[in-house]
Amino acid sequence: MLALGLQPAFAQQAVKIGFVSTFSGPQAAIGEDMRRSVDLAVEHLGGKMGGKPIQIIYEDDQFKPDVGKQRSEKLVEQDKANFIAGYIWSNVLLASLKTVADEGDTIMISANAGPSQIAGELCNKNFFSTSWQNDQTPMAMGEYLNQKGVKNLYLVGPNYAAGKDMLAGLKRTYKGKIVGEDYTKWPDQLDFSAELTKIGAAKPDGIFIFYPGAHGVQFVKQWAQAGLNKTVPLYQVFSIDAITLPQQGDLALGTLGAQEWVNDLPNDQNKRYVEDFKKKYNVYPSYYGAQSYDAIMLIASAVEALKGDLSNKDKVRAEMKKANFKSLRGDFKFGNNNFPVENFYIQETVKDPQGLMTVKTIATAVTAAKDPFADKCPMK
Repeated sequence: MLALGLQPAFAQQAVKIGFVSTFSGPQAAIGEDMRRSVDLAVEHLGGKMGGKPIQIIYEDDQFKPDVGKQRSEKLVEQDKANFIAGYIWSNVLLASLKTVADEGDTIMISANAGPSQIAGELCNKNFFSTSWQNDQTPMAMGEYLNQKGVKNLYLVGPNYAAGKDMLAGLKRTYKGKIVGEDYTKWPDQLDFSAELTKIGAAKPDGIFIFYPGAHGVQFVKQWAQAGLNKTVPLYQVFSIDAITLPQQGDLALGTLGAQEWVNDLPNDQNKRYVEDFKKKYNVYPSYYGAQSYDAIMLIASAVEALKGDLSNKDKVRAEMKKANFKSLRGDFKFGNNNFPVENFYIQETVKDPQGLMTVKTIATAVTAAKDPFADKCPMK
C-alpha cells in the first residue's frame, strides 16, 4: 500500500534544471536573453517533460568564476538538480566542471562557453554542448576571409580562456598575414584607444575581434570614433548581435560575423522560436538565447524518451548523445566529445523592413564542422 501511495508523488516530481548565467552587472543583458529563451522553451513544452513539471532554478554567477562554482555547487548539493545548464563564460565553466560533472555526477549542458580543454583532454561523459567549441566560429570566419582574398589582419581579443581560443581558432584557418595581435585585460578594460592607434598605424586589410556583450559595444563605438570604420573593415565573432545592436546602431551596418545560428535559418522550429520571441519581447533573440532554447529541448528529448525516469544516468546520457530533437539551427549531431558537428554561416549586419537592427545569413562558411580538439578526447 505504501508503494502505491507514493506513485502519484513520484509521477509529479519535477524535472529540476539549474541554469547558471550572468544576471547582474554590465553583462546581465546576455543572461536575460538566455533566461527569456529558456522560459519560452518551457512554454513551448507546455511546462512538462516526460509527464513531469519542469522546475528551472536560475543562479547568477555575477561574471565571476568563483561565484559560478559556488552557485553550481548549490544546485548539485542543495537543490539536487537533475541537469545544470547555462554558462556564458569559459572561465566560469572551467571553474565549475569538476564540481558538477565529476564530484556531483550531474549532467551539464553548456549553452555557450566552449573551452578547448573540455573538448579535448578534459572531455567528460556528463558534459554536453549546445553551442560550439570556442575555436570553431573564428575558424569559419578564417575560411571566409580566405575566400574573400583578405590579405592581412590585425587581431584583438580579451586575455582569458575564450579570448585565446578565439584568436587561435582564426589563425588555424586564415592563410593571410597577421600584422598585429593584442590581448586586453579582461574584464576590466573597456578603453581600446591604444590598440586602435596601433591598428591605424599598421593599416591592415581588416580587424578581427572577439568582444562579447558590453565590450563589443565599446569596441565598435571606438572603432568608429577613431575613423577606422572608413578605412579598415571589422570582422568579428560574438561582438555584434541582437543584444549589442541596439547600442551599436548604424555603426555596425555592413559588418560581417560568423555563427552557427542566425535568426533567419529557414526551418519551422526556428521560425516559430524567432516569431514567438519577438512577439513576447519586441526584440530579436540572440545566439545565446537560441543555444539556451536548444539546451532545454535537448534535455526534454532525453526525459521524454525515458518517460520521466531519470534514475539510470547511463540511459540518460545515452539519450542525450542521440541529440534527438529539432534544433533551431537545423540538423546537428554530437561528436565523440559531446560537442556539436554543425554548419557555420556568415552573417551581415542589416536593418530589417521595420528598421530594426539585425543580422542576416549571406553565406555558408563550413558544413558539418567538427571541432579540432575531438581527437584529443579519449571518449569514443
